[in-house]
Amino acid sequence: MTVKSVLRIAGLLCLTALAGCVAGPNYHQPSIPSPPVAYKELPPPNPPNGSWKQAQPSDAQIKGKWWELYNDPELNALEAKIEVSNQTLKAATEQYFEAREEIRIARSNYYPTLSAGPSISRTRESYNQPNTLRGSTNYQYNTFNLQGQVLWEPDLWGEVRRSVEAASANAEASAADLANVALSLHAELATDYFEMRGLDSQQQLLNNTVKADADYLHLTQIRFKGGVVTEVDVAQAETQLETVKAQAIDVGVARAQYEHAIATLTGQPASTFSLVPAPLTLTLPAIPAGVPSELLERRPDIAAAERRADAANAQIGIAISAYYPNIQLGGTGGFESANAGTWIQGPSALWSLGGSAIELLFDAGRRHAITDQARDAYEEQAANYRQSVLNAFQEVEDNLAALRILNNEAETQAVAVQAAQRSLQISTNRYKGGVTTYLEVLTAQTEQLTDQRTQEDITTRQFAASVQLIKALGGGWNRTQLP
Repeated sequence: MTVKSVLRIAGLLCLTALAGCVAGPNYHQPSIPSPPVAYKELPPPNPPNGSWKQAQPSDAQIKGKWWELYNDPELNALEAKIEVSNQTLKAATEQYFEAREEIRIARSNYYPTLSAGPSISRTRESYNQPNTLRGSTNYQYNTFNLQGQVLWEPDLWGEVRRSVEAASANAEASAADLANVALSLHAELATDYFEMRGLDSQQQLLNNTVKADADYLHLTQIRFKGGVVTEVDVAQAETQLETVKAQAIDVGVARAQYEHAIATLTGQPASTFSLVPAPLTLTLPAIPAGVPSELLERRPDIAAAERRADAANAQIGIAISAYYPNIQLGGTGGFESANAGTWIQGPSALWSLGGSAIELLFDAGRRHAITDQARDAYEEQAANYRQSVLNAFQEVEDNLAALRILNNEAETQAVAVQAAQRSLQISTNRYKGGVTTYLEVLTAQTEQLTDQRTQEDITTRQFAASVQLIKALGGGWNRTQLP
């Protein structure tokens, strides 16, 4: 076979590789349950306290820096540090970079490999070997060799193309994972921040209650000295004061833990980080929920699951390509001489061209099992994708319901607090007038403090639920952001 014939065959194989068949099924997005027209748990259009409303056309979607909805400069500054200093996010970023390099690795198989290098050797053959001529002096010689080699496996069956497809889908899934990690970290920081500020509100409430209870104790001691009340009233007033003091101290445990968590999320040592106490006095913002069909494009975890289904589908093609022959083309060329002076000369040139095709005839069902395994893996990823969609709708509905119910609870609790305050005022007046004992005042004090703390807790839960709703809606992310 001439060089021209070999090159002609190589060219034909190139064209076949470019236009040839691709093993395995082409990817089609797995079917999912049809999204509902609207969310079931949407709150009423105009709740009485105005803290919740359905989205208007002007604010139809959440923006990227969604935490700015709360209008808290300190929260905004803390959230900005996550992108710079959070180590979990950095690790996820590096994972994405690793997945992106896998594409380049897969694409490199489209092209031939080229190797070249010189070699110099001194050889002494056995004088007594069968083919040695007696009296010859050529059984010692030098070899100067400069040789290059080209090897190429044309992608006739689409194995490389499927590998690139799988690597690309995995890289996109990793990019979606990165977005999901960032969303989770930002949401966790916002939740911890509001929980801490809620505890600051309770701390302020308890401190004010301690002052009020100290005044009650002072009043009771005066009345005891005047013989108006018994020592039991004094003991009850002291018990109430010390109990509230203990509650105020106990709040510091949870607050310290949230502060330490915020330090870690922002990439700072907990021992050097602190936030000045400030009660939660923000206004709960309106969260634009949009329509359910948009959720499929706005959740990075859904996008990651769908991309992994694509990658798993490509693996089926890779497995099927093993049924076809492995075809390899190769060529060698260079110079070889026994003397350095004639090394790089025309007569010292050498070359060879060739090809091979190897078909595996028997493997005891190994390829069949690998193909079935790839199909099973695809079905697994498709099921994971469908489940991620269902989980997303559940999370949105859960948090919509939480906000709607908490809104109603907040209204009722506000009425309860007002009633408790009136009850305490009436009991105080009755106590000062000598109509009742301190036990009635103590009961009213306890009920008021319980109702006030419950009210603060509901407010904190509303802010936490709003953060979780934003997270469930994708936090302003969109599938078009995939690379």
